[in-house]
Amino acid sequence: MTAVQELGGVQVLVCAAEGEQVAGEQDAVDLLGNAYYLGASWVAVPVERFGAEFFRLRSGVAGGVVQKFAQYRMGLAVLGDVAPHVERSDALRDFVRESNRGLQLWFVADLEELAGRFTG
Repeated sequence: MTAVQELGGVQVLVCAAEGEQVAGEQDAVDLLGNAYYLGASWVAVPVERFGAEFFRLRSGVAGGVVQKFAQYRMGLAVLGDVAPHVERSDALRDFVRESNRGLQLWFVADLEELAGRFTG
């Protein structure tokens, strides 16, 4: 079930693993609208909700989704194991590493790791 949870003092819209795929900018806008309505400042989406195109950087899907979140000044956390995708792409590996150094997009294993990022 999708619901807002407080993690490390931050209100996070935690999306269920089941649900619509995040396949483009309109899907990002839908998540953003829901998060704003519910008072969240971050959205956590399980890796299963992202289509294969998100992980093919050339497709532009990841860039479009991340840009929408940046535009609306809301953080996005991708929850779960991205290793299978990263193993197939050096560019994606670099993207994940650089994203995790920033403050806008994080790739984390689970909610516990996300909470730790907020408090650490």
